[in-house]
Amino acid sequence: MGWPRWAALPGMERTTVLITGCSSGIGLGLAARLAADAARRFKVYATMRDLAKGERLLERLGGRCPDTLELLQLDVTDPRSLAAAAQHVQGQQLDVLVCNAGVGLMGPLETCSEQAMKTLFDVNVFGAARTIQAFLPAMKSRRAGRIVVSSSIGGLQGLPFNAVYCASKFAVEGLCESLAIVLRPFNIHLTLVECGPVHTSFMANLQRPDPEGSEMRGLDAETQRLYRRYLGHCQSIFRDTAQEVEDVLPLFLEAIGSPCPPLRCASTQLLAPLRRLRLSSPDGSAYVRAMHDFVFGGDQP
Repeated sequence: MGWPRWAALPGMERTTVLITGCSSGIGLGLAARLAADAARRFKVYATMRDLAKGERLLERLGGRCPDTLELLQLDVTDPRSLAAAAQHVQGQQLDVLVCNAGVGLMGPLETCSEQAMKTLFDVNVFGAARTIQAFLPAMKSRRAGRIVVSSSIGGLQGLPFNAVYCASKFAVEGLCESLAIVLRPFNIHLTLVECGPVHTSFMANLQRPDPEGSEMRGLDAETQRLYRRYLGHCQSIFRDTAQEVEDVLPLFLEAIGSPCPPLRCASTQLLAPLRRLRLSSPDGSAYVRAMHDFVFGGDQP
């Protein structure tokens, strides 16, 4: 894999990378990979809302914090926290910003509280926008930089019982595509990494109603049945097709290192045939039917 022209070479400054959401999953894996780079080409600011959770990252690096890594508190929902982080790295030339912090929300729309929906958008959409706002001016002034954003196949197509989560990722896709057009003359490359199912703590931390819980009791029987079937579908998909974090990291590394990275790259082709239906059948009806059949086995609601 080639690295960008401004990447660190022996005797030169290291490439400075700031990553949000490093307490687990992809953020932790990427921070560990870059900080452990044998050629020591990177200085990594691994940020997370709760620094106490940084122990897992340090364990991955042998129980110590190398000089290629610095743990930094950053809550993407708190403008003061973002301002403090930006101030902390102000003396550095931030070459790469990785917006990876994100949360999920699953279930029938009727069970999603307004507060839960607001929280999701505050992290996934406004959190990404705030983070980019905090570090973009310095990149523009230097006319150089990389922004890599963790997206999802749920940002490209609607997924059942993920209405609010997909809405947030659709918003991120629109935000970044629009921004990439403006950033072109500034030599700032923006890449969306669209992941499918990945074995992380994301699903374990996902907010979702228990199919037998009190939140579901007020729903009609048909929706309850479809939701139970969807949860079984998710289990089989994760069992059979979910990727490991190490499988998706090369896409992030390519976005950081390629001389001309793409706007979008997908980690899986799991739902690609269904996604193509959205283009071949622009009115959306073929996609809706095909996705329903794929998840629910052809049942007609």
